[in-house]
Amino acid sequence: MLNLNAQKGNMNGIVLVNKPAGISSNAVVNIVKRVLGAKKCGHLGTLDLEGEGLLPVTVNAGTKLFDFFLGKDKTYEAVFEFGVETDTLDLAGQVTKRQDCSITLEQVEQVCKEMIGKYAQMPPQYSAKKVNGQVAYKAARKGETVELKPKEIEIFSLKVLSEVGHNIFRFEISCSSGTYIRSLCRDMAQKMSTCGVMHCILRTRCGQFYLKNAYTLDEIKNGNFKIVPCEDVFDFAILKLDTVEAEKLLNGQTIFKKASNGTYRLFQQNVFLGLGKVENELLKISLRLI
Repeated sequence: MLNLNAQKGNMNGIVLVNKPAGISSNAVVNIVKRVLGAKKCGHLGTLDLEGEGLLPVTVNAGTKLFDFFLGKDKTYEAVFEFGVETDTLDLAGQVTKRQDCSITLEQVEQVCKEMIGKYAQMPPQYSAKKVNGQVAYKAARKGETVELKPKEIEIFSLKVLSEVGHNIFRFEISCSSGTYIRSLCRDMAQKMSTCGVMHCILRTRCGQFYLKNAYTLDEIKNGNFKIVPCEDVFDFAILKLDTVEAEKLLNGQTIFKKASNGTYRLFQQNVFLGLGKVENELLKISLRLI
């Protein structure tokens, strides 16, 4: 594992964190930043305060990977209850609606099939969405509302894992980035002519990263973890450069390089420079990481 004292402040890449419930994503980022003595840290997709599971935290040069991961799909496990609704669409809110119903497993399985594909999803009022500079959840806490707009998302896979109790089911959801699982619960309920609330959520995958490879906050604080180097995030072929070539590229120049068209991981000796794109044997850097 890491020798934190020897490497403090010099690490670049991604730390896979198993976020517990009750702590914000930004608080997790600050813990990792403090432990590593990093100059910059960020995360690749917010989890709600009570959300649990995989939170990839970017470190130093790794923060430049955000745009690359912006559209990556994700997988969650979540528990939905039908017949009750809160203002936040999860158990942190106040109950606003109750409806007598008896939802069957067969009904839920049918709705799961109907939800597959793209649709315009309305974000929750209690969300981090900004409208004209105003954050939706902050306005909601004041009793105000902001005019949110639906966003096209895609559900790739949605299946029932188990029936937990009366009207309560556990699901596995694979979806596009930007999907609100709380809103998915609401939308599924509406298709069954009732209302719904999310009990809990666990993120198990983000792009090519999986929860099984993540570390707890205690492990991170004790240095018992590994950082994913920036170069290991990509599976593009490697293109090696000499000192002169590397210097020209890093200065924004295009250079001649005999290679097939495509994107490459660029190295100068053992130093990962970033990504470059070759077109007609002309190479230009597309993502600089140093």
